[in-house]
Amino acid sequence: MIWQGVVTQGIAMLSILLFSAVTLAAELTLKITDQFGAPLANSVVEVTGSVKPPIVADLPVLTMDQVDKHFSPTLLIAQQGQQVNFPNSDNIRHHVYSFSKAKPFQLKLYSGQPEQPVLFDNEGVVVLGCNIHDSMVGYIYVTNSAQTYQSDDTGLVRLNNVSLPVELSFWHPLQSMSLEEKASLAITENTVGSLAIIINIDPPAPRNTFGNKFKANNDQ
Repeated sequence: MIWQGVVTQGIAMLSILLFSAVTLAAELTLKITDQFGAPLANSVVEVTGSVKPPIVADLPVLTMDQVDKHFSPTLLIAQQGQQVNFPNSDNIRHHVYSFSKAKPFQLKLYSGQPEQPVLFDNEGVVVLGCNIHDSMVGYIYVTNSAQTYQSDDTGLVRLNNVSLPVELSFWHPLQSMSLEEKASLAITENTVGSLAIIINIDPPAPRNTFGNKFKANNDQ
């Protein structure tokens, strides 16, 4: 059976094509593209609902580096309550900051290793910038789901042993809807297999300006 549907949220759209079979523990393969058919790396797929988050004390400190005037990686997925280290591997100083509602903070002009990592204790999207180099843009997606996945360069995400029914949410840094919104899709016991997902995106903003993403209260 082939089922085709559309999920719309704000001004973004997900178009889902499901090839179905019957099972209670699914293996799902997601192919995520934009509205033009190009694969979308750095898409986030989150299993919401009954999945318990990991114990905070067991979480390692993550790393968001700064290399060649770029955040590395561009997108980092962190569990709620997890710490992130911000080393500066460039031979110049950076001033890292965010005005995002989920975690406003700043690491004033520094080189090398900051004194301590930053705690990300609220769920949400944190947009990173550098007060010295306007072109630097990074994202930290803070989740409270233990099953949160990031698409690879080909737009693929593979979910193994997902208990059904389940609800999935989808997010991308360039999505047409606001950064704090997620589109969602319910997967029943009868719909598993391969999913083709389209996320409408906007072209990247010019990278030589702060833009709206870096203004205070940008999530409102």
